[in-house]
Amino acid sequence: MSSTAPFNEELWFAVAEPSRRKLIELLLLKGEATASKLADEVPFSRQAVSKHIAVLKRAGLVKERKAGKEVLFSLSPDGLSVAAQELSRAATLWDERLQKIKQIAENFPTENLP
Repeated sequence: MSSTAPFNEELWFAVAEPSRRKLIELLLLKGEATASKLADEVPFSRQAVSKHIAVLKRAGLVKERKAGKEVLFSLSPDGLSVAAQELSRAATLWDERLQKIKQIAENFPTENLP
Protein backbone atom coordinates (compact mmCIF):
# COMPACT_ATOMS: atom_id res chain seq x y z
CA MET A 1 0.00 0.00 0.00
CA SER A 2 2.20 2.80 -1.21
CA SER A 3 0.73 6.28 -1.21
CA THR A 4 2.02 9.36 -2.93
CA ALA A 5 -0.43 11.75 -1.24
CA PRO A 6 1.41 14.51 0.61
CA PHE A 7 1.67 14.38 4.36
CA ASN A 8 -0.47 16.77 6.38
CA GLU A 9 2.28 19.33 7.06
CA GLU A 10 0.25 21.33 9.58
CA LEU A 11 -0.47 18.24 11.63
CA TRP A 12 3.18 17.11 11.65
CA PHE A 13 4.32 20.64 12.52
CA ALA A 14 1.83 20.77 15.38
CA VAL A 15 2.84 17.48 16.98
CA ALA A 16 6.57 17.93 16.39
CA GLU A 17 6.85 20.38 19.30
CA PRO A 18 7.11 18.69 22.74
CA SER A 19 5.23 21.53 24.45
CA ARG A 20 2.25 21.01 22.15
CA ARG A 21 2.35 17.26 22.77
CA LYS A 22 2.24 18.03 26.50
CA LEU A 23 -0.87 20.18 25.96
CA ILE A 24 -2.48 17.35 23.99
CA GLU A 25 -1.70 15.00 26.88
CA LEU A 26 -3.21 17.41 29.41
CA LEU A 27 -6.36 17.79 27.34
CA LEU A 28 -6.60 14.01 27.07
CA LEU A 29 -6.47 13.78 30.87
CA LYS A 30 -8.70 16.78 31.68
CA GLY A 31 -11.21 16.64 28.84
CA GLU A 32 -11.27 20.42 28.55
CA ALA A 33 -9.52 23.36 30.16
CA THR A 34 -8.89 27.06 29.83
CA ALA A 35 -5.52 28.38 28.71
CA SER A 36 -4.92 29.57 32.29
CA LYS A 37 -5.62 26.12 33.74
CA LEU A 38 -3.30 24.55 31.19
CA ALA A 39 -0.60 27.10 31.98
CA ASP A 40 -0.80 26.04 35.64
CA GLU A 41 0.31 22.56 34.56
CA VAL A 42 3.25 23.42 32.28
CA PRO A 43 6.57 25.25 32.68
CA PHE A 44 5.68 27.98 30.20
CA SER A 45 3.46 31.05 30.24
CA ARG A 46 -0.23 31.39 29.50
CA GLN A 47 0.75 33.40 26.42
CA ALA A 48 2.88 30.49 25.19
CA VAL A 49 -0.02 28.09 25.90
CA SER A 50 -2.30 30.29 23.78
CA LYS A 51 0.19 30.29 20.90
CA HIS A 52 0.59 26.52 21.05
CA ILE A 53 -3.19 26.05 21.23
CA ALA A 54 -3.56 28.21 18.11
CA VAL A 55 -1.19 25.89 16.22
CA LEU A 56 -3.09 22.83 17.46
CA LYS A 57 -6.39 24.43 16.39
CA ARG A 58 -5.05 25.15 12.88
CA ALA A 59 -4.01 21.50 12.65
CA GLY A 60 -7.55 20.47 13.63
CA LEU A 61 -6.48 18.78 16.86
CA VAL A 62 -8.10 21.22 19.30
CA LYS A 63 -11.48 22.90 19.38
CA GLU A 64 -12.88 25.58 21.64
CA ARG A 65 -16.18 26.50 23.19
CA LYS A 66 -17.20 29.59 25.08
CA ALA A 67 -18.63 29.19 28.57
CA GLY A 68 -19.56 32.65 29.79
CA LYS A 69 -16.40 34.73 29.72
CA GLU A 70 -14.12 31.71 29.52
CA VAL A 71 -12.91 29.80 26.50
CA LEU A 72 -12.56 26.08 27.09
CA PHE A 73 -10.29 23.99 24.90
CA SER A 74 -10.66 20.28 24.20
CA LEU A 75 -9.35 17.76 21.74
CA SER A 76 -11.23 17.32 18.49
CA PRO A 77 -12.28 13.70 17.91
CA ASP A 78 -12.25 14.30 14.14
CA GLY A 79 -8.78 15.84 14.33
CA LEU A 80 -7.47 12.96 16.41
CA SER A 81 -8.92 10.52 13.89
CA VAL A 82 -7.10 12.29 11.05
CA ALA A 83 -3.90 12.24 13.14
CA ALA A 84 -4.28 8.52 13.80
CA GLN A 85 -4.78 7.86 10.08
CA GLU A 86 -1.74 9.97 9.23
CA LEU A 87 0.42 8.12 11.77
CA SER A 88 -0.84 4.79 10.48
CA ARG A 89 0.01 5.84 6.93
CA ALA A 90 3.52 6.88 8.02
CA ALA A 91 3.99 3.53 9.79
CA THR A 92 2.88 1.66 6.67
CA LEU A 93 5.29 3.62 4.47
CA TRP A 94 8.08 2.97 6.97
CA ASP A 95 7.31 -0.76 7.04
CA GLU A 96 7.36 -0.87 3.22
CA ARG A 97 10.73 0.84 3.20
CA LEU A 98 12.18 -1.55 5.79
CA GLN A 99 10.86 -4.49 3.77
CA LYS A 100 12.70 -3.21 0.66
CA ILE A 101 15.92 -2.82 2.66
CA LYS A 102 15.52 -6.37 3.97
CA GLN A 103 15.04 -7.70 0.43
CA ILE A 104 18.17 -5.88 -0.77
CA ALA A 105 20.17 -7.27 2.15
CA GLU A 106 18.91 -10.81 1.57
CA ASN A 107 19.80 -10.64 -2.14
CA PHE A 108 23.20 -9.06 -1.59
CA PRO A 109 26.01 -11.36 -2.75
CA THR A 110 28.01 -12.51 0.25
CA GLU A 111 30.81 -14.39 -1.47
CA ASN A 112 33.07 -11.31 -1.62
CA LEU A 113 32.55 -10.29 2.02
CA PRO A 114 35.51 -10.70 4.41
